[in-house]
Amino acid sequence: QVQLVESGGGPVQPGGSLRLSCAASGTIVRINAMGWYRRAPGKQRELVAVISRGGSTNYADSVKGRFTIARDNAWTRLYLQMNSLQPEDTAVYYCNVQSWGGDYWGQGTQVTVSS
Repeated sequence: QVQLVESGGGPVQPGGSLRLSCAASGTIVRINAMGWYRRAPGKQRELVAVISRGGSTNYADSVKGRFTIARDNAWTRLYLQMNSLQPEDTAVYYCNVQSWGGDYWGQGTQVTVSS
């Protein structure tokens, strides 16, 4: 059974930083990409950042230059370093794995940016 568990969320002041982590466990057949998505209150879920099997990365325009996605070599850990956080970054952040065996989601971690 595949499990994705996010951690590292919480309250932070504008301009602050957080580092999200996602731990993947279970057997995942051929991971093609890992990514972070978020859902803000009243909005649809959106892509934040994704890293492909080949190592290429893609970011939402709203986070470029502020967020950095990374993973470990074993594809068991995914990270999102978030700097210069703004109130509009407030959302539940979800870890996602796309693989030949299917797409998997974590339960999400809340990030709240407020003064």
